[in-house]
Amino acid sequence: MTKLGYTVEYKIETMARAYGRDLPIAWKKSIELARQLRGRTVEKAREYLENVAALKQAVPMRTYGRWVAHKSGLGPARYPVKAAKAFLTILESAVANAEFTGKEDPDTMVIAVINAHKGATSKGYRPRAYGRSSPWNQDTVNLEIVLEEVA
Repeated sequence: MTKLGYTVEYKIETMARAYGRDLPIAWKKSIELARQLRGRTVEKAREYLENVAALKQAVPMRTYGRWVAHKSGLGPARYPVKAAKAFLTILESAVANAEFTGKEDPDTMVIAVINAHKGATSKGYRPRAYGRSSPWNQDTVNLEIVLEEVA
């Protein structure tokens, strides 16, 4: 038992995992997209990501929605195409890992864990007037996806 009063048990033989490091995508959009995908099956998550990448379905911005335009029926929402394509790549990698380890049907597996954390910042500088420069850094995201078979 932990300090919070509950334990978390993972069955490794029913799970598959994929991890993407230092992906050049927006961190805030990644968090909102991960929130929408958590708990979905692989099939529904793949369909959702393809719709976002095709600008057919918007992602609601719940936490980071300041100065974001509203979309019909959703409130503040955006189409994070670059993040959706990166998520789709890592999701396909997790499915391939599930197939490799002998899982029966990876498309019916559920996204148990999906986390987007800040990655390393690659430093850069932007030349400015009068021989000056300003920071022009590239933020990155570490993305983790864990799939779990439904019993």
